[in-house]
Amino acid sequence: MSAILPAEGVAFEASADVVIVGAGAAGLVAALAASEAGAEVVVVERDAVPSGSTALSAGLIPAPATRFQREAGITDSPELFAQDILAKADGEPDAAIVALLSRRIGPVLEWLADAHGLPFDVVTNFSYPGHSARRMHGLPKRTGAELIDRLREAVERRDIPILTEFRATTLFAAVDGRIAGLAGTRPGGGEERIGCAALVLACNGYGGNRALVARHIPGMAEALWFGHSGNEGDAVLWGEALGAELVHMSGHQGHGSVAQPHGILVTWATIMEGGFQVNLHGERFSDESHGYSEQAATVLSQPERKAWTIFDARIAGIARQFEDFRNAEAQGAVVMADDIATLAERLGLPAEALGHTLAEVEALKARGGIDRFGRDFSAGEALASPYCAVRVTGALFHTQGGLRIDTAARVLRRDDTALPNLFACGGAAVGVSGSRAAGYLSGNGLLTAIGLGALAGEQAARFSRQA
Repeated sequence: MSAILPAEGVAFEASADVVIVGAGAAGLVAALAASEAGAEVVVVERDAVPSGSTALSAGLIPAPATRFQREAGITDSPELFAQDILAKADGEPDAAIVALLSRRIGPVLEWLADAHGLPFDVVTNFSYPGHSARRMHGLPKRTGAELIDRLREAVERRDIPILTEFRATTLFAAVDGRIAGLAGTRPGGGEERIGCAALVLACNGYGGNRALVARHIPGMAEALWFGHSGNEGDAVLWGEALGAELVHMSGHQGHGSVAQPHGILVTWATIMEGGFQVNLHGERFSDESHGYSEQAATVLSQPERKAWTIFDARIAGIARQFEDFRNAEAQGAVVMADDIATLAERLGLPAEALGHTLAEVEALKARGGIDRFGRDFSAGEALASPYCAVRVTGALFHTQGGLRIDTAARVLRRDDTALPNLFACGGAAVGVSGSRAAGYLSGNGLLTAIGLGALAGEQAARFSRQA
């Protein structure tokens, strides 16, 4: 239960300059930044091992004008990245925050590489929807679990304590809104209280709270929840009680390609390299290239809330750079056949309909056409035997609405004043995707986790020194 109690008269068993709630990517990066800025830092984490929604992702972070791009011969700029973010979200996000993140994220990745040994490189063999340049940066395994492990190891090397299995329940606030500390429970019972000069909320969004999802995103209330179970909305509930402004609460990232029944994310490279999706009638039903986020609801609108992603062995070769795809293959999620009739039989789809759909797609590719849904196939490479397919459903990955912040990551009240020492990052803060799933540009989640995490840590440390 998330609560706010008066700080007056409360005694704390321990204290730190900066306390961070949540040890996902946002919290761990905030911890590194605050520690390097000279603050004494404590991280509290409800799980036994840090993971968060990051561990369930592909671990890819978009960033422009990095040395990793230059080494790959890619030209990009913060201005172009900002344009892409705002274009995808129809101009809804705070332009100042977008510009700030677009400028900062590249240097932050290079800092993590140089100071903490994270070996980033750029995905160069396919493009993500909405991005004008290839700017997705990842680690060798292309998994969020690898990213979390590397960040946790970096935090441990700096001797920053992570109090695991600590369930933060209560914030203690003074009359002016200043947070004096927090309380939480750990296994074995009892309550522990930790005082702080500054508090960073890095405890993600509210996608795991079905009541909040039904309230803010009713269309996804029954969708498969593919995020972390700890995303129960503590940050937004605390913030709301403190008078903070909540922004774009209906914004979220969905994904229209979670293998069923295996529950494994299948990379959208299967679509962007020339694949397509069909329903149980063997027919296409949308422009899949718009983005995987908005495709979640589209897939869920199909019979039995399922679809098949159709691609070929060439695309499978590209997808194998992702460990999730290799796991999907190992678990039998990827069905293969030498011809489309055999594939249809194995999938339980009408062969004539699937054959007609494939022929229609390939004709569009051959003449550089645009289909009835608006998808442009002019750059698509023809599919060839052997053909591949994965049965998928749509899922809710994480929410993008949250606490409104300023360019120092401070949480803002509805009257535009800042709560004195409260900072937010990652899913706790409002993202840069606007109010709709279609506003989510690939990588926006980790962009705000890493970019705002570094900013919140730096600014919280600065505030604690002044305090």
